Amino acid sequence: MKVIASLNNLRTSPRKVRLVTNSIVGMNASAALAQLHHLVKKTSEPLEKLLNSALANAENNFGLDKDNMFVNSILVGEGAKLKRWLPRAQGRATLLLKRTSHIKLELEERVEGKNKKSKAELDKQKADNEKARTKAMKEAVAEMEKEEKGEEVVAQTEIIKKTTAKKDTVKKGQDSGFLKKVFQRKSGA
Repeated sequence: MKVIASLNNLRTSPRKVRLVTNSIVGMNASAALAQLHHLVKKTSEPLEKLLNSALANAENNFGLDKDNMFVNSILVGEGAKLKRWLPRAQGRATLLLKRTSHIKLELEERVEGKNKKSKAELDKQKADNEKARTKAMKEAVAEMEKEEKGEEVVAQTEIIKKTTAKKDTVKKGQDSGFLKKVFQRKSGA
């Protein structure tokens, strides 16, 4: 079965993209990912994301095995060109074309139907993942609420300790030094 993923309007010229894509056509998907990860080209990162997306499509939508997939073909087409101008001597201007690329990646199975999951298995797996996700969210919310309550109790006890400490240091009939300075009356003339 063929699985297709596409990337439109990549802000790199098609000629530069083809340098990378030609090196991974015909490779196993895992080997192609490793190749793209270690390749020192600007376009290797978006292509790696595209390949991961295609593998996720194959696994989640069609129940195919990642290890059984290989890169069948990659088509790199020309996208829209951004036209810019560069000033030159004697009032002239030269046209700059900032090229974009459209990439269409096609994965195929090495052995047809190997380790393929049925529709019922996929639905069950999605339901289990959803249950696990909701359970984890509930636990996280409960933990956060517990921490907030604990922080409130700690903050309240600290406030109580501070107020009792201030009361102990200030004797009856005496004002604290700060308040005495702020609210000091002027001597009458």
